[in-house]
Amino acid sequence: MSKVVLDVSMSLDGFTAGPNVRDDEPMGDGGERLHDWMAGEGPDAHAFERINAMVGATVIGRRTFDLGLRPWGGTPWPGVPGFVVTHRTREDLVGDNGGTFVFDRLEAAVRRAKDAAGDKDVLVMGADVAGQLLDAGLLDEVHLHLAPVVLGQGTALFAGHLGELIPQGEPAAGIATHLRYRVRPAGG
Repeated sequence: MSKVVLDVSMSLDGFTAGPNVRDDEPMGDGGERLHDWMAGEGPDAHAFERINAMVGATVIGRRTFDLGLRPWGGTPWPGVPGFVVTHRTREDLVGDNGGTFVFDRLEAAVRRAKDAAGDKDVLVMGADVAGQLLDAGLLDEVHLHLAPVVLGQGTALFAGHLGELIPQGEPAAGIATHLRYRVRPAGG
């Protein structure tokens, strides 16, 4: 059964994007440095390969979609459907790389993404939608890539949201430190 997994790079001071996120800098000022580990070897390469192998569908926040569509040239993974969480629904959009974006509300987007993912997982993209999923009890795991970067400000992960994470497996260190957590269900 598909899990809903937030797989995110974060700075040492807790930001998933730098300050001044905008169309020409979708990761904000200095935010692209959070992904430098993806070109690494050893534990970094293994973590990146694991992400790519697990993705069966994505759940994407509307702002992340709006900022990412141009640089992605379609869905973030070619041919993999993206379910955009929004109150402003619209017709499906087929990306240049063969993936389709579907626009729906939170619970429906997650349900549809899990159906589409088959035996793979649903990858969450966007700090705001990740917080909504945590609050709704719909987030199963968090895979965190702690980058050796201090951004000073930007988009905080889980700002204003509460939850409990249970460590899973051993941390792996390369350029980034790779951590995995299971989300403890409320009352669990």
